[in-house]
Amino acid sequence: MTLTELKYVVAVAAERHFGRAAERVFVSQPSLSAAVKSLEDELGVRIFERGKGEVLVTPVGEEIVAQARRVLDEAARVKAVADHARHPLDGALRLGVIHTVAPYLLPEMITALGKLAPRMPLDIEENQTANLDAMLREGAIDAAILALPFAGPGIAVMPLYDETFRVIVPARHPWARRRAVRPEELATENLLLLTTGHCFRDQVLDTCQEFARAAPPGKQGNSLETIRSMVTSGMGISVLPATALTPKYATPLIRAIDFAGSPPSRRIVLAYREGFPRRAALAAIAAAIPKLDLPITPRA
Repeated sequence: MTLTELKYVVAVAAERHFGRAAERVFVSQPSLSAAVKSLEDELGVRIFERGKGEVLVTPVGEEIVAQARRVLDEAARVKAVADHARHPLDGALRLGVIHTVAPYLLPEMITALGKLAPRMPLDIEENQTANLDAMLREGAIDAAILALPFAGPGIAVMPLYDETFRVIVPARHPWARRRAVRPEELATENLLLLTTGHCFRDQVLDTCQEFARAAPPGKQGNSLETIRSMVTSGMGISVLPATALTPKYATPLIRAIDFAGSPPSRRIVLAYREGFPRRAALAAIAAAIPKLDLPITPRA
């Protein structure tokens, strides 16, 4: 059994005529007929009923033709995989991104990437780190943009950029006119955090160790935008990454304040399987980072 024989069978089933099927696959009719007969002999069943005016597909032939189509589709995908290896900037890249990065990085990055790799659209999966880690290992995504710390066997990381954290408070808060606050001062405030499972929550708790305890009810949000809204309404204060505090997100109802001294920060990386063949696609993402108009420090 060969892929060629399966292709001929599919062609005959579509045309219901050996002559037209031969024209469709660019071979002579005797060659096509002989190949189909050879496959029938090998399988020990009749795929087609030959008539004077038309060829009919037998019941078992219908199943064989359906399976042949699936086999040919999968074979075509094998070729597509090879094509991607030869032309890594052609075809979609399945990219995972954590929630606290995606809305602030992707709009500008996609624009910059469109100039570097115009034939490589991004198929985005926004999720938490643990879920993206599993998807990456299972091959459901090709790469993931995550925050350190992140490591695991068979996974490599490429540094993309660093960004600092800032405190946000309601405009009427006593700190609103201050230039800086110390991390330990946050212990006197209602600190609003993301729910458990978000790596940014852990990074904030590392910075403000006094809060390494369960948050009281109503003091958590599922996204940074929810946290921002809670601060706006006067429920408390919070900490956001610099990319979430660009002029695009400015509001007179909130004040952003620097941390005193050396500000806490996070490093964002591109994680990928060590055997992933489209390294040029990953390099294109890294090359787009310095072109972004964002408050970040690109890392080579």
